[in-house]
Amino acid sequence: MHRRLQRLYGELRDRPVNFEPRDRPESAGPDGWNIDDHRRPLPPERPGPPEPEGSWEIARRLVRDYEFADPRIIRSAYRTGAPAPGSDMLLEGRFFGLRFHLGVRVGGVVDAVVERDGRRVRVWGWNYRTLEGHLERGQMDQEVRKWLDTGEVEFHLHAFSRPADIRNPVVRLGFALFGRPTQLEYQRRACRRMADLTRAELDARRRAPAADS
Repeated sequence: MHRRLQRLYGELRDRPVNFEPRDRPESAGPDGWNIDDHRRPLPPERPGPPEPEGSWEIARRLVRDYEFADPRIIRSAYRTGAPAPGSDMLLEGRFFGLRFHLGVRVGGVVDAVVERDGRRVRVWGWNYRTLEGHLERGQMDQEVRKWLDTGEVEFHLHAFSRPADIRNPVVRLGFALFGRPTQLEYQRRACRRMADLTRAELDARRRAPAADS
């Protein structure tokens, strides 16, 4: 299985992105694009830069390692190293009772303090874009943010997508019926999973000194 995944991953380098990134839609419309935007509060910190081993740093690692994805719907099957622009990732998606290997490519990584609505926010995140052979066309951005003035921490998931050209008529019908509901369920679970995993690791770290004493 490992060799097969390695082979499938190696084949991704020759596949182009299956949409034109510069034509990303600003809103949903009659051309069939879906736009999704989710923000999930995470445990807050004190105002100022991210705290060592605090909520933001824990969440950043979860986003980096794609741990927020529910493996019952989709998981990272093969990749090498942390997200970097131009790097590929092989996903395994579960849909319509079947498993599909889907290729994506990292379009960009953000690691900066930026200004949003007049407020400074520390942001780390990355996006991936679908490759030829994927069931969808589009891009998903996943970020962890900390608002420096209040200490609020959040997970931000933004995606735009529409179905790709699917040759298999059975898969095409199944995706038409169940693709969008499955996509929305994945996004809801990702946000919930991020909050649960961040909180669980924070709680474990807070209990550790007492356990060692």
